[in-house]
Amino acid sequence: MTYSTIDIFKLLPKTNCKECRTQTCFAFAALIFKGEREISECPYVDKEVTDLFKGTPKRTDSIESDREKFMESLKQRITHTDLESRAIPTGGIYAKNRLTIKIMGKDFSVDATGKLFSDIHVNPWIAVPFLTYVLETKGQAPTGTWVPLRELEGGKDWYRLFGQTCEKPLKQLADNYPALFEDMISLFNGKPVENHYQSDISLVLHPLPRLPMLICYWKPEEELSSELNLFFDRNAEENLNIERIYTLATGLITMFKKIALKHGIATSCPAG
Repeated sequence: MTYSTIDIFKLLPKTNCKECRTQTCFAFAALIFKGEREISECPYVDKEVTDLFKGTPKRTDSIESDREKFMESLKQRITHTDLESRAIPTGGIYAKNRLTIKIMGKDFSVDATGKLFSDIHVNPWIAVPFLTYVLETKGQAPTGTWVPLRELEGGKDWYRLFGQTCEKPLKQLADNYPALFEDMISLFNGKPVENHYQSDISLVLHPLPRLPMLICYWKPEEELSSELNLFFDRNAEENLNIERIYTLATGLITMFKKIALKHGIATSCPAG
């Protein structure tokens, strides 16, 4: 059996005791997932748990390779789907045998064979959530109520990892790259909105038509450091499952990092 980072995290004590010489249980789970650490190095897991991992081969395939394989399985499902019937639920347009959906203001299309077409680079970080959305969204309109990931039903197991891999890197980008939010507006159809939660900058992006995302950024002041939080519509999981929401957000952060690198901005988080 192959365990994901989340599967492994659920087996750990979640105390962040650091006795494994890792800062958090999430970070330790990620290292186990990569094959860099053994779950037996945690002094608090039961023998039954460590036995589960005995004989488990070291992970050699990259995460990107796994996503590529999963993307191919989704494309196969597309071949058995009536794409025209999915236009209304997805908020897309069906024309010339393609279903086209706006991702961050850019056209992203799929045809009946599962072939993808886009003005932006097609990669699994974006394509997997897109295909899942086409296949599974319930077509629920956003409620207009914003909540952090942890308040989504499935977000309880994901929000710590989400904070480390999405919110923290995006905050660092915002700190070091003053034009970040301007680029989000000009390049990705971002919409400035009335400042939420007394933030200095509030911006709404539409990674998918029925899955908006709110970015709130507080600038550093005197001895106070900056802060950044991402929010989703309360019914986000009606349109995309929580794992794909995480994948999509991670992909967007990767895209923003690449833009920053083109401007000579450092994108790695500082130690500690």
